[in-house]
Amino acid sequence: MEDVKLVKILKNKDVLTLAFGAMIGWGWVVTAGLWITEAGSLGAILAFVIGGILVVLIGLTYAELASSMPLAGGELIYSFKAMGRVASYVTTWALILGYVSVVAFEAVALPTVFEYLIPDYSVGYLYTIADWEVTATWAGVGILGSILITWINYRGIKFSTAIMFILTLLIVIAGVLLITGSGVSGSSANMQPLFENGTAGILTVIIMTPFMFVGFDVIPQAAEEINLPQKRIGQLLIFSVILAVIWYVSIIFGVSRILTPEEISASNLVTADAMAKAFGNSKMMGNILVLGGIGGILTSWIGFYIGGSRAIYALARAGMLPKALGDLHPTYKTPYKAILLIGMLSAIAPLFGRPALVWLVDAGGFGLVIAWFMVAVSFLILRKKEPKMVRPFQLKGGPVIGWIAIVMAIGVGILYMPGMPSALIWPYEWIIVIIWAMIGVVFYQVSMRKRSAIKTEDHLNNEINRVIKYK
Repeated sequence: MEDVKLVKILKNKDVLTLAFGAMIGWGWVVTAGLWITEAGSLGAILAFVIGGILVVLIGLTYAELASSMPLAGGELIYSFKAMGRVASYVTTWALILGYVSVVAFEAVALPTVFEYLIPDYSVGYLYTIADWEVTATWAGVGILGSILITWINYRGIKFSTAIMFILTLLIVIAGVLLITGSGVSGSSANMQPLFENGTAGILTVIIMTPFMFVGFDVIPQAAEEINLPQKRIGQLLIFSVILAVIWYVSIIFGVSRILTPEEISASNLVTADAMAKAFGNSKMMGNILVLGGIGGILTSWIGFYIGGSRAIYALARAGMLPKALGDLHPTYKTPYKAILLIGMLSAIAPLFGRPALVWLVDAGGFGLVIAWFMVAVSFLILRKKEPKMVRPFQLKGGPVIGWIAIVMAIGVGILYMPGMPSALIWPYEWIIVIIWAMIGVVFYQVSMRKRSAIKTEDHLNNEINRVIKYK
């Protein structure tokens, strides 16, 4: 398998689709009402603008590093070059927790969405978890979806991004219909109150925003498969985040303009209800919006399969996970064993029922914040350690941006700690984090006992130095 390599095949459209599709999942369909209720219409828009700016700052550090070291594994490469083996392993293992959690989340979200399209389809009681009844048909939809998404990713990244492009068009069409419909049928009077709960309301929504933008960091994972100038990688990464900000702001505007605060509070699916009302209470138009939401589930699902499998592949190639997980398919040029591993975890997730939605988002979000923090630290270290490294997408005022990214990551990370209103739930969410950390320690110890570990580390150093250019 040594002669099989990832293929450079992704162009502008593919990269943009990959990042935007990964960011725009199902959350905009189900939680838009919560944002407006917590902060008011204008308050929610302001929160997403502020949250978007903060994510752009983190994205800028990614953009500089991704353009300088375009290798699969992104965060692994940056942290390894800056801080060495242990730091790179911690960074990437935390990131994989985030990616796998999103993949598993989508496997649970899919059968949840079906309840809006096909009421009462959930039959065949199996057991109860956290006061929620798991049924055969409900879990079956999630498992079948997992198998389908695994197959799509197995067949190659070009095939995956082509599917994502079609689904992203579906999302955009649904969103544009909602926004234009509310623009014609809605009223600015419905947007009152513009602000709810003052500063506290805006902060509550800001806390949610980083995890609505997770997905831009899939680009560095696929950097080795991008066939574009290195500077363009950074530009597309930032552009994808800006597009996501515009998307979320537009959805908030559309929903708040068409639905009254009372209607928003009474709705179980505000975006679909807003779409229906915008077109004369049309049930069909509401279902079109839900189909757009399903498109969001699938694009996010595929995108994080790509990110997670490339991160696992990079760790295996670096000798920090079993070597077999670094094998590429001879025909499709995909890390197929890593994809099958993620597929197995995804297929198991629906068996834990709907309560797993919250557990997975929170535990995975914590892992992503750790990875973001480590990337920002790596960014600052490499600015000092490698001043002559060519940075095709070089930031002006880089150290300031790096420090802001670090402070933001620490601030959000503290929100997960015990005693905070948004702390991880004991025992479910902390058990996920603890078990994941323990598995990571075992894998790391096993890899360090192998004689090939030092040789593999030297190979990784050579690979990084091969792509880095100096002034």
